[in-house]
Amino acid sequence: MISWSTFSREGRRHVAAWAISLFALVAVTAGMLAVRTQLDKSHIALVYLLILLLGSAAGGRLLGLSLSALAFLSFDWFFLPPYNTLVVTNPLDWVVLAAFLITSVVAAQLLARARQGTEAALARAAEVQRLSALGAETLNAARPEDALFAIATVIRATLGVDACDVYAVRETGGEPSLVAHAGAIDAPVSQSGVSGKVDDPDIKAQTLLAWAAEQGRVTIERLDGTLRVVGENDSHTSEHVVPWSDVNNARVITIPLRARSGNVGALKITNERGIELEVSQREFLDALSYYAALGVERMRLAADASHAEALREADRLKNSLLAAVSHDLRTPLTTVKALAHEIIERGARPGDPAALSIEEEVDRLTSLVTDLLDLSRLTAGAVTLKPAINTADDLIGAAIQRTRGVLAKREIRVVAEGGQAILIGRFDFVQSLRAVVNLIENAIKYSPTGAEVEISVRGDSHHLFIAVADRGPGVPVAERERIFEPFYRAPRVSPDTRGAGLGLAIARGLATAQGGELRYEPRSGGGSVFILDLPGADALPIPSL
Repeated sequence: MISWSTFSREGRRHVAAWAISLFALVAVTAGMLAVRTQLDKSHIALVYLLILLLGSAAGGRLLGLSLSALAFLSFDWFFLPPYNTLVVTNPLDWVVLAAFLITSVVAAQLLARARQGTEAALARAAEVQRLSALGAETLNAARPEDALFAIATVIRATLGVDACDVYAVRETGGEPSLVAHAGAIDAPVSQSGVSGKVDDPDIKAQTLLAWAAEQGRVTIERLDGTLRVVGENDSHTSEHVVPWSDVNNARVITIPLRARSGNVGALKITNERGIELEVSQREFLDALSYYAALGVERMRLAADASHAEALREADRLKNSLLAAVSHDLRTPLTTVKALAHEIIERGARPGDPAALSIEEEVDRLTSLVTDLLDLSRLTAGAVTLKPAINTADDLIGAAIQRTRGVLAKREIRVVAEGGQAILIGRFDFVQSLRAVVNLIENAIKYSPTGAEVEISVRGDSHHLFIAVADRGPGVPVAERERIFEPFYRAPRVSPDTRGAGLGLAIARGLATAQGGELRYEPRSGGGSVFILDLPGADALPIPSL
């Protein structure tokens, strides 16, 4: 025997609506039958229509149509002469009955549609409310992992599945790793999730999750263990590709997670009894999977930001160490140089080659320490600039004088392009001199013995260009930006070549600090051209850093 408690709440409400509506129809019929002679046909039709509308609103389309049929028969049997028979003798009564039946059926249908629309609107409103709450919770989550767990929990609760897992792809071509799990069953022991493979040549070498994440395709594992791809038939055979309508016998559904940066992971839904998805649930799942993709992307960005912050901190510590060591080394180097010079002049053997070698090596080490100190100041933005109006002639003349000791048998030729007598600019003379000297020393270092170094100057009201050209081996395309990195030495450079790879980095840093730039161009006929772009005389003043 079926008891009332065996019905669900919705079932009990439905049964009650039928019982009350039928009882109301019988009661109203009995009441009107008692005063039948005093009632007009319109009164009877209106009362029945009222019962019909109330029943349809409470019990749905089937109850409304059933009440329409019963009311039609009762109208004819009890209230149209001859009574207690379905025979109608007055043709106008047929019009009344037909109008009543059509009106009652249409009213039942309209009420059913309105009720369905109301239920759909309420369901959509509840869905939007859940999405809004989820979005707020996702944004307020302190960690991306917490947001992904919240998303997985909502998906599992909404779809009524056993588990929902979110996987992230750490690197291109890598196996996805589990980052969030929500479910009644334990999280997978293997982070790769489903280990089965689709019986397809393109998928055999990869796990289901890895293939779905890489290819951006939805995949399913059926209850019988077979694996399929969901979507339209393309390069795969129809045996392996199934439509969305055929996923209701799936035990596992794997959905790729796509963000602006591409495929970032996969969402896996598991239900041992099979997964049934309606169209509205698929749309809800699409929206939630996008939330999950954003959460995975946020997690990756947070990891990248943490790594970048660690690199910045390491770089800051390195610069601080370089600055401290460089500063502390200058004093003992100065002392060693003074002692070596004293030995050369006053020692037992004036001009002792060993003392001369000591002095030369100390000069090299002092130059390296100075470069390290300058580089650390440039990196920290602690360079003091004093921009002023200066001429290119004075700058180049001072640079040639500074490098005369390393010219050896090379010559420097200066060319003023455009026939301008005096070229001026607004720059810091000392810092710009250091940049030009570094460019000249770099050209001398890599030029063949006896090759000429050419310096050309041109400018306008906003720019002053100083180009230093050599006849060295040139720079390959792949290295034309790397040569400006600190400590970079091209693989082809001989180990005997002096220098620590700081000259070009310092020159570019000094140019950038003044609002200019330093760039490389290949020289026609072989060699390199380094162009130093400094602010012209009419350029806005550069504030001191």
